[in-house]
Amino acid sequence: MDLKEKCGELNFKKLEGLNNPKLIEFVTKYVEHCNPDSLFVRTDSKEDAQYIRDKAEKNGEESKLAAEGHTYHFDGLKDQARDKANTKYLLPSGVDLGPNINSTDKVKGLDEVHGFLKNSMQGKEMYIAFFCLGPTNSDFSISAVQITDSSYVVHSEGILYRSGYEQFKNAKDFFRFVHTAGVLENGVCINVDKRRVYIDLEDNIVFSTNTQYAGNTVGLKKLSLRLAIQKAMREEWLAEHMLVMGVHGPKDRVTYFTGAFPSACGKTSTSMIQGETIVGDDIAYLRNKDGVVVAANVEAGIFGIIRDVNAQGDPQIFKALTSPGEVIFSNVLITDGVPHWLGDGREMPKKGINYSGDWSEGSEHKPSHMNARYTIRISALENRDPKADAPEGVPVGGIIYGGRDSDTWVPVKQAFDWNHGVITMGASIESETTAATLGKSGVRKFNIMSNMDFVSVPLSEYINKYLEFGAKLKNPPSVFAVNYFLKDKEGNYISGIKDKAVWVKWMELRVNGDVEAIKTATGYIPKYEDLKKLFKQVLNKDYTEESYKEMFTLRVKGNLEKIERIKAVYQKVPNAPDILFKILDDQKQRLSG
Repeated sequence: MDLKEKCGELNFKKLEGLNNPKLIEFVTKYVEHCNPDSLFVRTDSKEDAQYIRDKAEKNGEESKLAAEGHTYHFDGLKDQARDKANTKYLLPSGVDLGPNINSTDKVKGLDEVHGFLKNSMQGKEMYIAFFCLGPTNSDFSISAVQITDSSYVVHSEGILYRSGYEQFKNAKDFFRFVHTAGVLENGVCINVDKRRVYIDLEDNIVFSTNTQYAGNTVGLKKLSLRLAIQKAMREEWLAEHMLVMGVHGPKDRVTYFTGAFPSACGKTSTSMIQGETIVGDDIAYLRNKDGVVVAANVEAGIFGIIRDVNAQGDPQIFKALTSPGEVIFSNVLITDGVPHWLGDGREMPKKGINYSGDWSEGSEHKPSHMNARYTIRISALENRDPKADAPEGVPVGGIIYGGRDSDTWVPVKQAFDWNHGVITMGASIESETTAATLGKSGVRKFNIMSNMDFVSVPLSEYINKYLEFGAKLKNPPSVFAVNYFLKDKEGNYISGIKDKAVWVKWMELRVNGDVEAIKTATGYIPKYEDLKKLFKQVLNKDYTEESYKEMFTLRVKGNLEKIERIKAVYQKVPNAPDILFKILDDQKQRLSG
């Protein structure tokens, strides 16, 4: 096959200009295998970005909305979320990453997915796009190339990631992604039964077939996180499922925090607390720079759940979503060119079009899907932190671990030290399921560092690397745990929705040594007088001693039961470090003493 003839002179020059034989070999292989009618190479230019946006509309993958720059996209009825069952690691014979890993034999898996890719782009245009994970031209940068037949995928990545064509000229190693939406009818994939998301850790390639949902197709998102975790473990840094935010303290001081929260536990709402600034809401890389942790947002945009985003609860996001600018809405209800979604604070129209087709009130389908999304640049938000794209990252003063716990953890506490926080908070995260997440409420789901779905190494290695990372720091960040979901005996939430603004202010003061704390068996908790002052300053709210006692009473029985649950998890983990059990047993002894 003549690559130049297939590309055309202009697009071939774009590839040739990167002076990367490894890339040319990769592209040639999949152009020949997928057999597209034509090929387009996206560089960093505005013209190339506009070409992709125009193609997304022309191809019927997106449609214009009334607001300038807004478009919408629908996925198929059976293609509305990440496909965990068919997302698998391709592992060579004899390689075992542990019981938490969903895998298949590499030779067998490659044969299967290449079968789905064969001639998959016949009659279509192939897009080759270059992006950067992390800020460009920095120690955080990881170059990536996406091959796909979906202009929607490339458009989404153009919003979510920094353009990386120029940086690619210096790339020796890079992540690679190959995707086909498969055969489409009315703009929707018809072979979802052949949906596969296969991750080749050896060669840093992700394959995705017969799917359109961005969580399965936008390779640079959670799929690349799996590759990055392996790379981080080898190179002694951390790739984490974490927000990065600036919390503003006295006298214009800004302290940066990272935070790991499972789904539906308050992660995005924490990153968007009014008065604070956002660096990123989802994935962060953490590095040791001269003994200090610095973090960078891997992404430049947000692919967020839109359900319950409204003017009252999320004013910054809601304003951006209802103002002109580049936004993609997916799987929401469209009426007269205006998007509507569940919990948007407005009256839901009686009819419109959505992911199921023509929709009217009383339909078996919800007007907007529970997992409907928005894709937007962080730069569109008024609360974007000035250092959001800083190539040097931001210094991390604190790390927050959150979960959903109705009866045990206090709303906020601080670990005694790095190891105590990593083990009893990060490595012990549990989240109670809600009816919206799994159809059944109250089931405790273990989720190490809120990263369980993406950890691509044995859990014992993951924990050990965390502890080794901390041991090499001159000044480790303070480690905190938060819980926004504590309930009273009647089942009512004890904390208010906006109380998290107080907890982050207290954490900021603690990191900087401005307030003292009370030492308990499970960590340090705030003093009442400090919280009383903060509630008044931050929320103009009176905070009573009765509320303080209800929130911060140490629930010994629940904490002891949690320790036993966590120990039971790690007793099944091969080579779980001894220090993990020692730290948990020490906490048990303090609670029992």
